Amino acid sequence: MSLRYKKHDFENREIEKEDTSWKTGWIDLNFLRIFILATCLKLLLIPTYHSTDFEVHRNWLAITYSLPIKEWYVEATYQWTLDYPPLFAWFEYALSNLAVYFDREMLRIDNFNYASPATIVFQRCSVIVADLMFAYGTREIGRVLCKTKNSYLLFTFLSLFNVGLLVVDHVHFQYNGFLLGILLLSMAKVSEVIYQGEVLVGATWFAILLNLKHIYLYTAPAYTVWLLKWCCTKRNQFLGKFIKLGFIVVIVFFFSFGPFIDQLPQVLSRLFPFKRGLVHAYWAPNFWALYAGADKILSAICRRAGWLSNMKIAIMTGGLVQEDSFALLPTPTPLVTFAITFLTMLHPLWVLFTKDRVKNEPSHFVRCAILCSLSSFLFGWHVHEKAILTAIIPLCCLAVTEKTEAKVFMILSSAGHTALLPLLYPENLTPLKLLLSMTYMTVAFLTLSHQFGKPLLNKKQQLYITVLPLITVYETIIHKLIFRENLPFLPLALTSIYCAAGIMYTWIYYYYIFLYKIASVSETTIKTGRSRTLSDSKSNKIK
Repeated sequence: MSLRYKKHDFENREIEKEDTSWKTGWIDLNFLRIFILATCLKLLLIPTYHSTDFEVHRNWLAITYSLPIKEWYVEATYQWTLDYPPLFAWFEYALSNLAVYFDREMLRIDNFNYASPATIVFQRCSVIVADLMFAYGTREIGRVLCKTKNSYLLFTFLSLFNVGLLVVDHVHFQYNGFLLGILLLSMAKVSEVIYQGEVLVGATWFAILLNLKHIYLYTAPAYTVWLLKWCCTKRNQFLGKFIKLGFIVVIVFFFSFGPFIDQLPQVLSRLFPFKRGLVHAYWAPNFWALYAGADKILSAICRRAGWLSNMKIAIMTGGLVQEDSFALLPTPTPLVTFAITFLTMLHPLWVLFTKDRVKNEPSHFVRCAILCSLSSFLFGWHVHEKAILTAIIPLCCLAVTEKTEAKVFMILSSAGHTALLPLLYPENLTPLKLLLSMTYMTVAFLTLSHQFGKPLLNKKQQLYITVLPLITVYETIIHKLIFRENLPFLPLALTSIYCAAGIMYTWIYYYYIFLYKIASVSETTIKTGRSRTLSDSKSNKIK
């Protein structure tokens, strides 16, 4: 009998070893195959349309290559001035020293809208190569949070083929994959709370990320609370850990901003242009899109009814416009949006910090970071639609391990990605963006449903997602057939408002999930503790 139990225990240990061995290897062939396939797709997108962001980054290459450091954040010959943190400026400088071997003409500041074949190939390939960081970050966070090899490979596939990144980085043109890779890497490292060195490495990566693109301040509150809680794990080590974290932050920011210390106000004015309006030229699908839509509807009703004859006309701010105002509803200020954003993320941060029973659970930290990103996206000032990726990408890792998060991921990613599609406005790209978005939505739904063996969405949620491609069809085809050149902003507003409704829903729902997960873990831990206490007391009585 004892031999049989020993054999059974040995077999269980072998199964556990088989389930976790995939985390230890340096190179995984399946991961490599997925990465190669994704890279091939990106190479096929090189000849496609590119947006003004392509010219923005070409201009930044020219600025960092042609001008001395002291003029980088002062130069304003062109409207696309350098407005990313200094480490990204150094990143552009490094690229410019490679670009000179492809086409020196792209490095002339006065060479506006220059896009030679060599320039296109170089800039497109620079994004593809930079995506190595995204692949590395995906690999690291997957090995921390994914529970099985199947979930790890599914996460890898859904991340490396993420349609939002394909649209924004490899067609529209940006470097979001590179930056999100650093975010995932930092999350993976700071989650390893048992190893002090790993946590410090993760903190370093996040400090670097903030100095590459300040939009990641969205997740900074979650990092701050998580790292402070890590400092408090052992009382006699708090001061030492806190000093090490502070030293990392100071060193990274010193090397980033140090060369620009004499022009720090100018740099900060570029990074935080509060003179820009509440909403961007194309409304991001957030609360303020719903707010602006409500203002327009109410003002139209009042104007039609003749209730307010002297009513002012609402002005919706575009990227370079300096003011905005609403017709009926109060016009929020940057301070108001900051206060709302802070208040909406305060409770999850407090729960993350105070619940000692889940202090070593990385998934709760990632959930809190996602909630902080969503709160900032929904209620922040002058938010860009591309910022939704800071929530979608980390959520993907949890979606392959938990059914509730898979449901949230399906709705959030479908709505968020649909809101990105108007960035590809040329008519000849309509088949491409519909094909990419519908393929990704279908594959994600089928694979995640198969992963959990049950339907993910109820009928109302399925109906909402089903309408999303129709919104894109209306925005690109039907509107022009009906209205021709009239009401040009209507399809964009409709897209933003409909997608904003889905994103607001997922934020509220995920808020509940986060608090429920914390409460259920705490309750389970308490019950386990009580049962252990009872069993110990019984054993003592027997003795």
